Amino acid sequence: MSLMTNISTYRFAPLSGLKPLRERLLTQCKEWKLKGTILLSPEGINMFVAGSRDKIDLLMQEIWKIPGLEGLEPKYSESEHQPFTRMLVRIKKEIIAFGVEGIDPSKRTSPKLKAAELKKWLDEGRPLTLFDTRNDYEIKLGTFQGALPAGINHFRDFPLAVSKLPEKMKDEPVVMFCTGGIRCEKAGPYMESVGFKHIFQLDGGILKYFEEVGGNHYQGDCFVFDQRVGVDPSLAETPDSQCFACLSPLTSEEQKDNRYVLGKSCLYCYVSPQEKRLESMKKHQAAFDVFKEKLPGSEPYENFRPVKVPKEFDGQTILDFLSRILSHISQSEWEKEIQEGKILTHHKVRVEKNHVIKAGERYLHKLPMASEPSVSADVKILFEDEMVIVIDKPAPLPVHAGGRFNRNTLQYFLNEVYAPQRPRPAHRLDANTSGVMVIARSRHSAGHLQSQFAQGKVEKVYHAKVVGHPKVDHFSCSAPISSEPDECGSRTVDTHEGLEALTEFKVLQRNSDGTSLVEAKPITGRTNQIRVHLWHLGFPIVGDLLYLANQKLGKTQTQSMHDEPLCLRSVKVSFVHPLSRELLSFENVSNRF
Repeated sequence: MSLMTNISTYRFAPLSGLKPLRERLLTQCKEWKLKGTILLSPEGINMFVAGSRDKIDLLMQEIWKIPGLEGLEPKYSESEHQPFTRMLVRIKKEIIAFGVEGIDPSKRTSPKLKAAELKKWLDEGRPLTLFDTRNDYEIKLGTFQGALPAGINHFRDFPLAVSKLPEKMKDEPVVMFCTGGIRCEKAGPYMESVGFKHIFQLDGGILKYFEEVGGNHYQGDCFVFDQRVGVDPSLAETPDSQCFACLSPLTSEEQKDNRYVLGKSCLYCYVSPQEKRLESMKKHQAAFDVFKEKLPGSEPYENFRPVKVPKEFDGQTILDFLSRILSHISQSEWEKEIQEGKILTHHKVRVEKNHVIKAGERYLHKLPMASEPSVSADVKILFEDEMVIVIDKPAPLPVHAGGRFNRNTLQYFLNEVYAPQRPRPAHRLDANTSGVMVIARSRHSAGHLQSQFAQGKVEKVYHAKVVGHPKVDHFSCSAPISSEPDECGSRTVDTHEGLEALTEFKVLQRNSDGTSLVEAKPITGRTNQIRVHLWHLGFPIVGDLLYLANQKLGKTQTQSMHDEPLCLRSVKVSFVHPLSRELLSFENVSNRF
């Protein structure tokens, strides 16, 4: 295989007629099977091109015909393969992006120091500062011994880097350098304009230095902007590679690091799974915190409540269906709602009262413009990964939409924070109950987690502040709980048709005010189980507006922000991770009553 000839060169010179020049050069380069990049600008030309030597010579003959580019000298090197993937000829405002007005290298540059002269100065140990104007990722591959890096990621940041240099450098000799010299053509005049008095630029940059004097006083290789990545002082291609993710050049030793994954990461940009989780948690926590400033349901909005048709209502009219399934609203009221166009298909098309429905269909009930009651939005993320989220849920905060709540719910918060995912709670916590709660991030993980809760394989521990002092430290309740709620949503002990239920209790503290702190472990998972069992035993939970003292029932389920809080908190949940099968346990008892 024949060797490829690589050239790099530039010149600052006033150029005109750039569009026809671009077309001509692009056509000729493609005809000669050359590849690389030529940048054309009103301020000059910058080019990196590779191909057979005879075709490279033809290209240079064309370049020399352009007024202002006569005698332009390229730097030559060879490679065993074509280092470029395509041929580009582009028109730019600047051939090297700098963004500082008034710097015109075609009229004036800083004094140029030949490679041999710089080597002599370094051999003699002359006092000077070698200033590397390249980007940080280029410098990782190599630089002159003792050189001062500019500390930049883009050449546009150079002026800011200069402003941070010690004031005394303005009176000392500074020799700046870059890959081929083009950046120094602008960097030098800029430094002089801000007070540096003894600025020199290495003529032809590192590549010319390698070509003329080799690698004396230089450590490592030189980064180049093509597929070779790096060349050594003999201008031969090195085994260096480049990270596709962060663009850092990588030596052969660095490529052996287990953090280097082709096309994904390297030791400089690798982020561990733990770091990724922490960063993700930080981002999502910030999104949750936005709701503390303004609740999504605080402003009146148009709401559509979905109603799904059960199998037993197949073939009935929409009016009969609504009147029976939502019987707390009279048939005449439903007829009025239908006439006013407030009952719609799931495509939001209005229906008439004699519209025949089918099982499984969804209809929408358009509700009046209204805002929702305030809730606590102080959700704290305790853990998250790709499968599971564990939070500390505040109270009052309903988990699901219902009644007066649609947007001011945990589910709505989750959908907004984790969009386009739609996480789903793996178990229930009442609106008024705070504490540790497990959320599934996908349908797959939800299946694994929910089955653990349903089968009683999850350890759940609650703390409750109750009225009264239990006589013994350890006790339990196995009273069956009603399967259906009454009109205000309460469940009660039902010894005839109730569902089997078991809760174990332990007294943690008896208080002088007549209350006690108890630990509750629900062995089964019935709705309101802990509240019902403590109420049944004569120890209602402090702040409970539904299960009152003396076996009385209240009239409300969800408390307001102004009510005394329900003193019931989920303090610990232990479950098996759906992917790793590791037993995870999360505990947060910081907010004792």
